[in-house]
Amino acid sequence: MKWDRGRAREKFLNWAFDIGIWFKGVDGALEMLGGILFLVTSPRLLNHLIVVLTQHELNEDPGDLIANAFRHAGNHLYGKTRLIGGAYLLAHGAIKLFLAVGILRGRLWCYPTAVVLISLLVLLQSSRMGLHFSFLMLFLTLVDIALALLIWREYRRRKR
Repeated sequence: MKWDRGRAREKFLNWAFDIGIWFKGVDGALEMLGGILFLVTSPRLLNHLIVVLTQHELNEDPGDLIANAFRHAGNHLYGKTRLIGGAYLLAHGAIKLFLAVGILRGRLWCYPTAVVLISLLVLLQSSRMGLHFSFLMLFLTLVDIALALLIWREYRRRKR
């Protein structure tokens, strides 16, 4: 039996598309949960939760950038910052989840909508990287670009 390179590539791209859409959907649900927590939890309790969740990591590595960034952000979760952050996470997560479910259900209009929104996110992330470069942000931006291309590819395939 001969190995069909084109078929293997197609299978991989379909797998990557499915994983990417499921990831965006789960990510959207978690963002919504985070937004709800921001809105209904007191800033003091939220800050305590951040301290508890980062303590083990900081005991192992006191210079851990991500844990320290969470701790720093936790100290600023008061007033409008908390409301804006909670509303942003809730709305952003709801949009991601809605579009992921729509794509998984084969709703054609969701495909170009998702590509446009991911493209806008890529532009935002790129401008932020211009101000404060981060390898993590670069990686996430490249993943978003790849997912947008996979969504567009799948959209064209389904339209045929």
